[in-house]
Amino acid sequence: MTGYWEYRTRRGTFRIVPRHGRFHPFFEDEDLGAYHSAESALDDLVGGHTSFPSSGLDPSTCGLPDEISEWTFVRTG
Repeated sequence: MTGYWEYRTRRGTFRIVPRHGRFHPFFEDEDLGAYHSAESALDDLVGGHTSFPSSGLDPSTCGLPDEISEWTFVRTG
């Protein structure tokens, strides 16, 4: 199964996308890092420990769920 996890907020859309064996958290089209698992990427997003988007938005202030099962899995391919 291929795809990515997505969560929409009033400030924009966050995604966790698998790429080249790593998991990349995104805000809109901005890549905020690379992690060994989706859960690690999510933990850092929720804790505000990823790179911040160019807008300066702190992901930890966006009310992101801290369980990957609460995000929408979007199938691709």
